[in-house]
Amino acid sequence: MMNIKNRPNHKKYIQILKQMSPEKRLLKAFELSEFSKRLFIYGLHKRFPNLSESEFKRILMERLEKCHNRNY
Repeated sequence: MMNIKNRPNHKKYIQILKQMSPEKRLLKAFELSEFSKRLFIYGLHKRFPNLSESEFKRILMERLEKCHNRNY
């Protein structure tokens, strides 16, 4: 299967990750996870700008539940 995404910096990214300590890699994972969550919430606000806070939270929780990894 051909990779259609051009990833010119992927090799450099992997090198940087390998140079990080396990603690720094874990902190980076937490940082990226938090960033993803904030980006998701921002996008949801853009999509539903006129919802009340309670209705927004209900939709947010429904969407997050769909994404939740049930292997935990």
